[in-house]
Amino acid sequence: MGSRALVFFLFLSFLGASFRYGSAAQDEQDNGLVMNFYKDSCPQAEDSCPQAEDIIKEQVRLLYKRHKNTAFSWLRNIFHDCAVQSCDASLLLDSTRRSLSEKETDRSFGLRNFRYIETIKEALERECPGVVSCADILVLSARDGIVSLGGPYIPLKTGRRDGRRSRADILEEYLPDHNESMSVVLERFAAMGIDTPGVVALLGAHSVGRTHCVKLVHRLYPQVDPALNPGHVEHMLYKCPDEIPDPKAVQYVRNDRGTPMILDNNYYRNILDNKGLLIVDHQLATDKRTKPYVKKMAKKQDYFFKEFSRAITILSENNPLTGTKGEIRKQCNVANKLH
Repeated sequence: MGSRALVFFLFLSFLGASFRYGSAAQDEQDNGLVMNFYKDSCPQAEDSCPQAEDIIKEQVRLLYKRHKNTAFSWLRNIFHDCAVQSCDASLLLDSTRRSLSEKETDRSFGLRNFRYIETIKEALERECPGVVSCADILVLSARDGIVSLGGPYIPLKTGRRDGRRSRADILEEYLPDHNESMSVVLERFAAMGIDTPGVVALLGAHSVGRTHCVKLVHRLYPQVDPALNPGHVEHMLYKCPDEIPDPKAVQYVRNDRGTPMILDNNYYRNILDNKGLLIVDHQLATDKRTKPYVKKMAKKQDYFFKEFSRAITILSENNPLTGTKGEIRKQCNVANKLH
């Protein structure tokens, strides 16, 4: 009888352990995103593509070598897509008769180089047809683009699936504008789980790329914003000589004249010196909630990279579609049902 009791007890212990393990596995499955999603898939499985991340990395390297500004675009893509309700590549969808593309909204002004996302998708489709989502391509191209710009390598999870519709109708509810108050900016990011130092670090992406004159002439005309550094105003006026610039003209100011092609902490020194181009840059350096972090990042690039990496990770995991939700698009600019 004692032996039977022992066997029964061991059986119950096994069940308990199995239940706990099963629950943990279910939690991981429910989470959806995992490291090396494509590499760790069963090699015989339909969703297997062990070389996916290597293909994306190589394509990013080749495209950046030919077109340096692609890296700026990939970095902007992750923000403009993942910040709007879900990290599901809705940004990449073209307009249809029933819906406007997010790419064509005022808030997305200046976004470009989407064709290179399609170049990466085509390379993946040749090796692993119908396996890698456009949402993962968007996120991983941003990760590898950041490295191309001299920024940190950020390990990011994969396993996202693609959305089927544009979110242009709600975009402004989620994406803060460069003229918003700092309170609004902080609130919008907080809703995604990004805290104040994370916001300060994300805006450090303004250390690369350029700002079109359309976005900054209100600080120059009809009167110059007195908050601007007078020495920088001369350069801004030279680059933006028209009070009403042509949106289609190539008129812009480099965000950082010192290291325009490098993601670094020079941005924070610039905005502390009143050389920020946008209102949000100026507010970041003067608002009492953000200024301490600006000063710390201006002194310590390692701290900037640490907070930047943490914020990008949170952003990339914002409400993704996983499992059986969404789809794996055949072409990144068109939902499958319209393909």
